[in-house]
Amino acid sequence: MNDKTTIDVTTIEPALKHKTIFDAFDNIDQGGVVLIHNDHDPKPLYYQFIEERGKCFSWTYLKKGPYVWEVEIRKEEMITDEPTVAEIVKQDISKADIFRKYGIDYCCGGKRTLDDVCKEKSIDVLKLKEELETIKGSGGNNHDFSSWSLSFLVDYIINVHHSYVNNNLPVLIELSQKVAEHHGKQYEYLKAVNTSIVELANELNTHMKKEEQILFPLIKALEAGTFPKTAFKSIKQPIWVMESEHDAAGDITKSLRQLTNDFTLPNGACNSFALLYHKIEEFEKDLHTHIHLENNILFPNAIELEVKQAN
Repeated sequence: MNDKTTIDVTTIEPALKHKTIFDAFDNIDQGGVVLIHNDHDPKPLYYQFIEERGKCFSWTYLKKGPYVWEVEIRKEEMITDEPTVAEIVKQDISKADIFRKYGIDYCCGGKRTLDDVCKEKSIDVLKLKEELETIKGSGGNNHDFSSWSLSFLVDYIINVHHSYVNNNLPVLIELSQKVAEHHGKQYEYLKAVNTSIVELANELNTHMKKEEQILFPLIKALEAGTFPKTAFKSIKQPIWVMESEHDAAGDITKSLRQLTNDFTLPNGACNSFALLYHKIEEFEKDLHTHIHLENNILFPNAIELEVKQAN
């Protein structure tokens, strides 16, 4: 058994890259490390590890682009009893407000336990658990998304969250441009805010088209038992692409928080300035719920269905 294996992924034939990494991981002892070098972000591999190996590894970026990525994959003790942040929100979405309060990512980065997240952010885990318990069972009129059919959930995401993005992004772009033009000399970061919002719009518009035209019809076909095998070998392939794009959108919203100091208005800010911050924060909240429904409910349920149909 090896304690550490280093793999230069760029030198491996594409069809064998993930297999080589998984084989190396399976042949190290607990506490051992597989260090991978790559020329792009290997985030799809992260989701494949979650799916195929479970919560038995840590994933640490040592270098993160733009030309070289290095990731340390460490084999940890298998976690079987503690739910992830995503699983907690999946059971009661009202608890997302608590995670949002502490700046805890429950959508893109939700596949981590409370202990792991609290340790990283220096949060009192017992205090956080107490707050989560105070709203136990207080879901109110929240929908039980996990019980919905895949097709119904797909239609809900399109009609509620995709529609929200389509209706609100143009408003955000116009408003951020207006505020940057009027206050950009005094607050130079507003130009970066406008640029980030335009970048987010480009990212999401392309992403949602791919979901509506490719992935979502495939998920509906899978549920109907008519999945076209000639399109993809597995539903996992387009899902990994969409999850990677979710990460990209999530990174932009995080940068908007940093640029605006968590949406803290400067003294004497005008109404347009205040409205901009309010709209960005509102958009972020909807996007987190949007990505949570896909990453943590729709996509895993689709993969689970595919596995059942194969057996």
